[in-house]
Amino acid sequence: MISFADLTTMRVGGPISDYHHFTTTSSLVAGAQEIWRSGTDWMAIGGGSNLVVSDEPSEVAVIHIATRGVTVKKARGHTVTIHAEAGEDWDGFVAHTLAQGVRGLETLSGIPGSVGASIVQNVGAYGAEISETVVSIDFLEYPSGERITIPATELGLGLRTSALKTGVLRGIVLGVTFALEPSDEGLSIPILYDQLASALGVEVGQRAPLAKVRSAVLALRSSKGMVLSPEDPDSVSSGSFFLNPIVSEKVALKLPATAPRWLVGPEPQDVVISLGAGESVDLPSLGGDDAMMKLSAAWLIEHSGITKGFSLPGSQAAISSKHALAITNRGGARCEDIAELARYVVTTVANATGIFLEPEPTLVGVEL
Repeated sequence: MISFADLTTMRVGGPISDYHHFTTTSSLVAGAQEIWRSGTDWMAIGGGSNLVVSDEPSEVAVIHIATRGVTVKKARGHTVTIHAEAGEDWDGFVAHTLAQGVRGLETLSGIPGSVGASIVQNVGAYGAEISETVVSIDFLEYPSGERITIPATELGLGLRTSALKTGVLRGIVLGVTFALEPSDEGLSIPILYDQLASALGVEVGQRAPLAKVRSAVLALRSSKGMVLSPEDPDSVSSGSFFLNPIVSEKVALKLPATAPRWLVGPEPQDVVISLGAGESVDLPSLGGDDAMMKLSAAWLIEHSGITKGFSLPGSQAAISSKHALAITNRGGARCEDIAELARYVVTTVANATGIFLEPEPTLVGVEL
């Protein structure tokens, strides 16, 4: 019997007694409609890269989306409109777009999972998010079974979330349409992330060759255990397990001056800050009384005393040896092992900083 451990990159999860595998959109639509008419509880799964499921036997119908197909819908002027079926492998799709000489997704190389799941999560990396290029989705609405098109503006896309993830929109993503740019000169979109710009040897805001950008992104992700590889035990994970928290500026300024932070919202006035050697530097306000700031969850975890590679006694779940933000299955871990370590991280960080970390993956039958 197939299990969620077989279908997820974390390799945990119980057996599935009611499993449905669909490789064409027509069969997916018909199959989902039949399941919905029966009144059976259900859930959909794509690449399983952002999913942590209980060890208990599944009591729902599992709809596994493995549809394939990429088509250029329109190429005109400075826009190439490309449609991908939901089951397409995300990184394979990114590579395909670059081979076609179009840019827009290159910094999202190496992210595991499927195209359909990528929009549910609003995946992002190295200064870019999928929301910047999505035009619309082809959607099977629950419970009506009606096939509709939903524009990106109605998807509630936010930081690693969407109306699809929160349940405001219920149904199945059948396909995603993107608007990308032709790159006749073979150059990328502007590089907006410091670490990637440094790896490429360019200034922030400059462009670089598409192939070089993809290679640099894959190398950076691999160095953090964030590219699926049978040779890398750190890649047996759900990627980043915790979201970078967004807190008030008042809370952020209570942290040491060395804590990474980014203003969320309107651009502030330029401020010159002289950082001393100590950790008690008073930082001026950057955005007004109601300013919000994003913090580095990885920094908070390590600053709270949890090191890379840490595991609880006797557990096969561990913090990645390459990146403090990932929880990994070191071989034979159960879902409860993952959850126990996640709870320990949340509690330890909260006790040390007063900040509560939220999980990034979708949790099914699991509570932290």
